Amino acid sequence: MADLQEHKTIVAKYAPKLNTAALDGMARNYALVLSNKDSQYVACGDEAERTTVRENFLKKKLGLTNANADLDAAVDAVCVTMKEDRFKSRLAMYYLLADKYGKLAMFIK
Repeated sequence: MADLQEHKTIVAKYAPKLNTAALDGMARNYALVLSNKDSQYVACGDEAERTTVRENFLKKKLGLTNANADLDAAVDAVCVTMKEDRFKSRLAMYYLLADKYGKLAMFIK
């Protein structure tokens, strides 16, 4: 199981201007998900998993109303960005998506 420092290292690899306050807030918000080995990673090859990211994170959490095709393209783009990682960190994916849509501030307390 990856600890928070490992997640920060992974996110920093893809987001050179890492907002640590936002990442810490996301880590607190998703602590339960990150503590479970099965849910701390996103299986990009699984369409149901990508749909879950779209529906539960992008739409419900971030409140996005973009067309499904646009949101799916964003998820797919992050999957491509993270292709070198065998296990794709859910926290890193969520961070990159929140950053793309300018929603990092909502995780800062």
